Amino acid sequence: MDIGGPTDVRHVAHVTFDRFNGFLGLPSEFEPDVPRKAPSASATVFGVSTESMQLSYDSRGNCVPVILLLLQSRLYDQGGLQVEGIFRITGENSEEDFVREQLNKGIIPDGIDVHCLAGLIKAWFRELPRGVLDPLPSEQVMQCESEEDFVKVVRLLPQTEASLLNWAVNLMADVVQFEHVNKMNSRNLALVFAPNMSQMADPLTALMYAVQVMKLLKSLTEKTARERETSSPGVERRGNNEVEVSKKEEDSEEEDDGVYMIKEQEAPERIRVAADEQKSGGMKSEFEGSSALDPNDNDGAVQPPICTNRIGSK
Repeated sequence: MDIGGPTDVRHVAHVTFDRFNGFLGLPSEFEPDVPRKAPSASATVFGVSTESMQLSYDSRGNCVPVILLLLQSRLYDQGGLQVEGIFRITGENSEEDFVREQLNKGIIPDGIDVHCLAGLIKAWFRELPRGVLDPLPSEQVMQCESEEDFVKVVRLLPQTEASLLNWAVNLMADVVQFEHVNKMNSRNLALVFAPNMSQMADPLTALMYAVQVMKLLKSLTEKTARERETSSPGVERRGNNEVEVSKKEEDSEEEDDGVYMIKEQEAPERIRVAADEQKSGGMKSEFEGSSALDPNDNDGAVQPPICTNRIGSK
C-alpha cells in the first residue's frame, strides 16, 4: 500500500513584536515583505505622538503610554507622594539627562531621585507635539467660570487627550491626598502643571490662557478628590500602609498647616516664570491613590496590560 504525500500543510511561526527591535522570530522568507522595524515605533519616549508609543491601561481604564505608568509606579514606590514639594522642586539636570537616555531604552534605573521622576512626568506632557488641552477651543476655555463649565468643556476632548488629562488629574489628586505632608495642595499642583498642558505661540495669550488652565486643573483635581471621599466616606490614606479616620477641615485661602498657599493674583507671574524656566531646562525651586502596576516589582520591568487598540482609534 502506497502512502501519498501530505496535501494540506500549514506552517505556523510565533512572532514577537518589540518596540525597539521590531518583529522577533520572523521567518526569513517573510523578511523582505515585512519591515524589521515598524514605521510607527519611535526610538524616543519624549516629544513624540502617543500613536508611536506602547500603550497600556491604568487602574481607572485610561489607555496611556506605558512610560507614564512606569514613572508613576516608581514615584509611588519610592514614597514620592509624601515628599515635600513634589512636582514643585525639580531634580538635577545631569540626572534627568541620564534617566532620559535610559528611558529611551525601556529602562528605569534604580535610585532615581523622586524630584527627577516627577520632573520627567511634567516634561513628557510639556514636550508633546500638541498640548493635551490644545484640541479645545480656547475661546470656550476662557469663558469657563465654574466647575460645571470646566467639566463640560473637557468633554470636547478627543479620546487620546481625554485619557491623558484624566490620568494627570488623578495623579494630582493622589498628591493632594498627602498635602499635609508634601505641602502641595490643588492650587500649587495646578500652577506647576498648567504650563505643560498647552502650547501657544503668542506669549501674552499663552500667559492668560495658562491662568485659565490652572483654574481648570485645580477645579478638576478638587472634584476628583471630593468624589473619592464620597466613595470612601470617613477614610483617608495617611501613609503607604496606614489608614485612619479623616477629619473634615475647612478650606482656607491663607497659609494653613504649612501648605504653600499661592494667592490668585500671584498666579500669572508665577506661571510666566515657570514656563520660561521650564523652556530653559527646568526650575530648581519654583515653589494616583493606587497604581495599576505591581508595587512589588523591584527592577522596573513592569508589564501592565497592553491596550488592544490605540487611544483615539475607532
